[in-house]
Amino acid sequence: MLEHLEPPVADQADSETLAESVFRRIQAAIVCGEIAPGSKISEPELARIYGISRGPLREAIHRLEGQRLLVRVPHVGARVVSLSHAELIELYEIRESLEGMACRLAAERMTQGEIDELRRVLDLHERDAAFQAGVGYYQQEGDFDFHYRIIQGSGNKTLAQMLCGELYQLVRMYRLQFSATPNRPRQAFAEHHRILDAIAERDGELAELLMRRHIGASKRNIERHYLDAQSKTAKPRGES
Repeated sequence: MLEHLEPPVADQADSETLAESVFRRIQAAIVCGEIAPGSKISEPELARIYGISRGPLREAIHRLEGQRLLVRVPHVGARVVSLSHAELIELYEIRESLEGMACRLAAERMTQGEIDELRRVLDLHERDAAFQAGVGYYQQEGDFDFHYRIIQGSGNKTLAQMLCGELYQLVRMYRLQFSATPNRPRQAFAEHHRILDAIAERDGELAELLMRRHIGASKRNIERHYLDAQSKTAKPRGES
């Protein structure tokens, strides 16, 4: 229960193995962009930074590959994933379809207690300092994540495994990257409230439609970002 809902404590090293702690620290650094997309992973450098032997480090790297945060490049080694524009749009097309389905199922299956908890999650998001300043949207993971809660509330274990397991951190990486687009945090928050209202009214058809529109809006936001980036890098003919 989340009666006293607060952000999770970042440092859980006391209750985790060293390998688990390092895995989570590298994961967070990748998702938050501290280790940039496309960066080559240097095992000796990471072992030095985190004070860990190569064995546990390689275990962490293997797990990050399983989450699609790292990719293995022949003759180069592991690199942080950097999706192309087309690949990112494909990812959002998958989200639009699968999360829409999850939202419909959640409207049919979530208990009233789970819906009340979800509303408290949005209340927490609204109090977030970055959101209040208009510079980003609340991006904690797991039970503090609006999308995660709905997917879990769908009651479909296969769907949850796909969206909250295999693809979850990769999606979070790009959600975080584009969350600071001007005006988007407020728009996303309003969309979340409309989705929650449809779930609370047990209107699965509307809930699915609103979730698909919500993710579609994020997809269009990404497309505008790429178009703006292209226009800024393009130079008039003859300009040196």
